[in-house]
Amino acid sequence: MIQLATPELIAELVERARQSPRQRINHNFHAGPADNPHRFLNVLLRGTYIRPHRHSAPPKSEGFVILSGAASVLIFSDTGEVTARHAIAAHHPSLSPLIDLPAGVWHTVIAESDVVVCYEVKPGPWEPATDKEFAAWAPPEGDAAVAAFLERLTSSFPSGDPRGSEPPPDPSAAR
Repeated sequence: MIQLATPELIAELVERARQSPRQRINHNFHAGPADNPHRFLNVLLRGTYIRPHRHSAPPKSEGFVILSGAASVLIFSDTGEVTARHAIAAHHPSLSPLIDLPAGVWHTVIAESDVVVCYEVKPGPWEPATDKEFAAWAPPEGDAAVAAFLERLTSSFPSGDPRGSEPPPDPSAAR
């Protein structure tokens, strides 16, 4: 079946994300957990917390394409130190809209604009017990320590980066 990420679908998902306590929502394009690969829209609102995790047993790579908004993908060491920050954004003249992560890399995604819409692809099947390994050094969702953890992560961003602002429109879009 051919499926489209229409403006109406995206608007519906943004509204559903706003209603979600997690401040995010997925929309699957794949038919079920056994499919390979998994393809879905992931709508993130500013302030959502995705606990750092990795996909290592079984090893799974993961790719994100930002369709609208801006995000940072943070990469961590095994001890929880941020080793890299990759700013990705749609329609930004100097940022990539895509990141492809190899299997086994500790990572999280932080929404840098009010709304981020991304297309995510990773290998299936999805088995809840083995899909991801959460970092022991990061608080679980809903924990009282989440706000301080996020503040520590985002306060280390250099000044002058696109964090917190909508990326400028793509100059080629006006042509």
